[in-house]
Amino acid sequence: MMLRRLLRKRWVLGVVFGLSLIYFLTSTLKQEERTIRDRTLLEVRDPDHRIPWKVRFNLGNSSRQITQCRNSIQGKTLLTDELGYVCERIDLLVNGCCNVNAPSSRQYICKSCLANGCCSIYEYCVSCCLQPDKQPLLERFLNRAAEGFQNLFTAVEDHFELCLAKCRTSSQSVQHENTYRNPQAKYCYGESPPELLPV
Repeated sequence: MMLRRLLRKRWVLGVVFGLSLIYFLTSTLKQEERTIRDRTLLEVRDPDHRIPWKVRFNLGNSSRQITQCRNSIQGKTLLTDELGYVCERIDLLVNGCCNVNAPSSRQYICKSCLANGCCSIYEYCVSCCLQPDKQPLLERFLNRAAEGFQNLFTAVEDHFELCLAKCRTSSQSVQHENTYRNPQAKYCYGESPPELLPV
């Protein structure tokens, strides 16, 4: 009852409105600053930016303890770590790496991938793309990337990030911007687009 009377007073509504307006303006300005900073970073980036192709560590032949691994995160059942291992989500270690001793873990697996580099499962696309012998293919792609994609692909820092982005954002996989050329093989890291399947 007392709260209702307080909320009916104009000065209380004015204070609430004023605080909301201040919050909105500061959030908008911070977002604008971030956008300008990101745009500046992309413009300042060296055009000869090279991607480090070597994997920093290898679980298979190293006695070093690994502190952290990045992985593809989004998979419902499968994940790919930055070493190229694909594993089931339950076989993911607390450090983010796949458990290489788990029966489901496989490195550089190209299961479900076609010869043109298009795969039906995103995690297999990333793992296959991470194979060391795919480096020349990816370098050719980076050298020929259209100006529009240049900002996207120069923002990646290493081989793993490039494979994540390449498999996720392939405009070659779609036709008429709204249908997949091949719904069974829509995740591509290769140079040629998937074959167009008849509808």
